[in-house]
Amino acid sequence: MRLILLGAPGAGKGTQAEMLTKLYDIPCISTGNIFREHISNNTDLGKQAKAYMDQGQLVPDSLVIELVKSRITQDDCKNGMIFDGFPRTIPQAEALDAMLADLNIPIDYVVNVEVPDELIVDRMAGRTVCPSCGASYHKISKKEDIAGICNACSTNLVQREDDKEETVKKRLEIYHAQTEPLIAHYKAQGKVLDVHGVGTVEEVRAAVKKALGVN
Repeated sequence: MRLILLGAPGAGKGTQAEMLTKLYDIPCISTGNIFREHISNNTDLGKQAKAYMDQGQLVPDSLVIELVKSRITQDDCKNGMIFDGFPRTIPQAEALDAMLADLNIPIDYVVNVEVPDELIVDRMAGRTVCPSCGASYHKISKKEDIAGICNACSTNLVQREDDKEETVKKRLEIYHAQTEPLIAHYKAQGKVLDVHGVGTVEEVRAAVKKALGVN
């Protein structure tokens, strides 16, 4: 099974990816992890990627595709893979399509997890974390006993920069401009499975499995 997970930041794709990797016994492919692996191993591709990253530049799509190709041709991908967070743009999707066509391993389905923007803002902007022990809290779903204080170690809680409301809204703007067009791209190929992403983790998990025809 070869899958792409689409959805806005905070839609819960990572949680569903964990379930799907176990369900199908296939790896989840993250470009960030691929970059880190190649840079750590000092490969030629890693050196090229690091040169761009050290200059604060985006790694070119052509190089990203080469890095992805090097990953999905490894043995653990023989039964498939899940792409989470890639592709992010139409050019990346077109390059991925071409590369997978060359390898004769096309994408089976694109699971699109749909969550309204206002709910995503509430989810993410309501999160706080303990800088000491890493425990996380939420103003609605997981409140601390004493406001602003970690239950486990009594440290003052903080909010990550990525979780601040203005940052979340900016990330959503980028998603709608750059990544959301992928839904139409893959719908034209008849591969999109729309999943309602509002509800408990278990409810969304059940909806994903139902969309994929799994009991």
